[in-house]
Amino acid sequence: MSHPSQESARTGCYELRFEGLYCFGRSYAFPCDADGNVQVALLSDQARSNYQRVSASVGREFLAPVKRIQPRGH
Repeated sequence: MSHPSQESARTGCYELRFEGLYCFGRSYAFPCDADGNVQVALLSDQARSNYQRVSASVGREFLAPVKRIQPRGH
């Protein structure tokens, strides 16, 4: 059993970021856990649609995603 603060730190401070392959500055970021897993069911309809489209476009329009710590204020 994990402590609540450990769980929030594990799930609340990471993002999975997809950078555009050809368009500099074009990127999408989605909240994820420490392992890089996105809880798709918790995303808004628009974010879910974007995540599915971007995930399917890796290697064609987007680089492979990178897990990183979310910038402060997000």
